[in-house]
Amino acid sequence: MKIIVFDMDDTLYDEYTYVRSGFLEVASFLSDQLSEEQEVLFTWMWNRLHTTGRGTIFDDVLKEFNNYSALLVKNCVTIYRQHIPNIFLPQETINCLEQLKNFTLYLVTDGDKVVQHNKAQVLDLYDRMEHCYITHCYGIENAKPSPYCFLDLLKKESVESDDVVYIGDNPIKDFVGIKPFGFQTIRIMTGQHKDIEMPIEYEADHRISLLNELPSKLEEIWPEVKGMFL
Repeated sequence: MKIIVFDMDDTLYDEYTYVRSGFLEVASFLSDQLSEEQEVLFTWMWNRLHTTGRGTIFDDVLKEFNNYSALLVKNCVTIYRQHIPNIFLPQETINCLEQLKNFTLYLVTDGDKVVQHNKAQVLDLYDRMEHCYITHCYGIENAKPSPYCFLDLLKKESVESDDVVYIGDNPIKDFVGIKPFGFQTIRIMTGQHKDIEMPIEYEADHRISLLNELPSKLEEIWPEVKGMFL
């Protein structure tokens, strides 16, 4: 048995689409609080995101529009994290997952439990995967780079680590914890981390530019899987 494990954000879809969805919800809420148009507030946050990152963006927008309070910031964070996101899997991802139906698929993703659950549900990943590991459900200490969820997967499926390949985008945390155990690793060069280069122990064994390259890369890693793709 060969098992393929995916990261979620910036691997299966563009995480900025989630951020955009959350900002629109927060801007809708703040529109009444600040007597400003939703589009004005959204645009301000979106532009700030691309100059200084997410960081304290809700604090900053409230200060910019002269209505800062810790309670309003807390409300913004809650709305952002609990909203049902308007996101979708790109057709390329859908095509890739369809090609892999003869394989056992898993998800391992970090982040707030509610946020990641809502994403996985909207993206229909619970139906597409054998199991979705949201690492924070097992304790924040078991988030990547911890190998905890990957080792649990080995027990669950009774396979060896070299029968498992993990596809992720973030070399800071995705691969360094599991490479010493012999897991196969592939880095997809997309998303916010695509320009980051790390020491070799942090980098994946292989790279792809897009998900449509995955089947041929899997054949390179596991020649015996040739012909298993739909």
